Amino acid sequence: MANDVTTPNRWLIVVGAVLIQLALGAIYAWSVFTARLTDAAGAYAFTASQTAWVFSAGLATFATVMVLAGRILPRVGPRALTIAGGLMLGGGYVLGGLFGDSFWIQLLSIGIVGGAGIGLAYVVPIAVCVKWFPDRKGMITGLAVAGFGFGATIWVKLAGSWFGGLLNTTSVFGLPGVQSVFVIYGFALAALILLGSIVMVNPPADYLPSGWTPPVTENNDHEGAVEFRARDMLRTPQFYMLWSVFMFASIAGLMVIYCIKLFGIDALEHHGVAGAGAITGTAMAWYAIFNGVGRIAWGSISDRIGRKTTIMLMAVLQGLTMLMTYHVFISFGLVYGFIVAAALIGFNYGGSFALFPAITADYFGNKNVGSNYGWMFTAYGVAGLAGPLLAGYFKDAAQGAAQPAVWMTPFIIAGGVCLLGAVVMAFTRRPTRVRQG
Repeated sequence: MANDVTTPNRWLIVVGAVLIQLALGAIYAWSVFTARLTDAAGAYAFTASQTAWVFSAGLATFATVMVLAGRILPRVGPRALTIAGGLMLGGGYVLGGLFGDSFWIQLLSIGIVGGAGIGLAYVVPIAVCVKWFPDRKGMITGLAVAGFGFGATIWVKLAGSWFGGLLNTTSVFGLPGVQSVFVIYGFALAALILLGSIVMVNPPADYLPSGWTPPVTENNDHEGAVEFRARDMLRTPQFYMLWSVFMFASIAGLMVIYCIKLFGIDALEHHGVAGAGAITGTAMAWYAIFNGVGRIAWGSISDRIGRKTTIMLMAVLQGLTMLMTYHVFISFGLVYGFIVAAALIGFNYGGSFALFPAITADYFGNKNVGSNYGWMFTAYGVAGLAGPLLAGYFKDAAQGAAQPAVWMTPFIIAGGVCLLGAVVMAFTRRPTRVRQG
């Protein structure tokens, strides 16, 4: 049975959610390791596609396991599921640190085991927060998952520059910098998630915030009150339309997370900018910061103007930003243009993680949002394969060329699918048939 208890202050749930998400966001710091992993004269000498596969495997496993997590959440309870995810994520990083001197070990430990840990824990704060805050679903899901974006900034900076950068200053158990950081991160990630798990509890079944009445939708239902089980949701065209929009939006964001350092160095050095490595590290940090800000901002906006309109605006802005990155932001803005482009892409991409759990609850009900959003989140898993591999393929096809033009095609493709997502969203309507499963 789920651990359903009352709590004196529902905002404590949000604090716990942010702590958990700070740890889970470590996967978005993967770019800080790619330069060392792909250094032909370094300890690893991975190809760009191999580093993309580790990242993509983590994202795909994350999304796949999240479906299972959503299904078992009502049975095992939010706290137990969070603890399991934290131990698995931390254990994956520790294994990757101790034994990850080869591509296959990193793929298994960081990608598969670590990704599974994220999948187990990620759904819990979203499902719990939606139940405690049905009156502020957009804003609160944004806050709950903002830690994921902000966490990436912390892990990027700790590894790359803060206090000299752990990659440069540590050698735990005599391990090289990358593996040493993996070990340190493994213990830190597990500790944060275990701390956040303490307050992961559900409200009473009939809970409503004081003085709040659910709004009535265009179908004369109370918003979120029409409950779809996963098997019924999967029979609706609305699910597949929302799923495709989520996938398109995620392709752009995940591609940039993977390639921002490699692309930035190519572009800035091509224009003769000194210190390209440090600048790309700054851009990565601003991407992560605005990723977190975007979750809160887009979620709050959606509470005011509606989820559908907000998703359309976000998809259009992301598509235009991706299309303009190379010829506008990079060509004319150089350093500042690159950083602005990274921040905008992060801002828009982050919004998806506030908007899609909220619209899943709006369309298919609050009660089963953990299970239903798990299925919706498989779109992210598909994008986790497509986005990074799209960039890695074109980079490898250039056969070592450092010309930034090799990145144009993946950016154009990613921008185009974002605009396509806006069109699909325009034709999406709330389900009109009540299914009780």
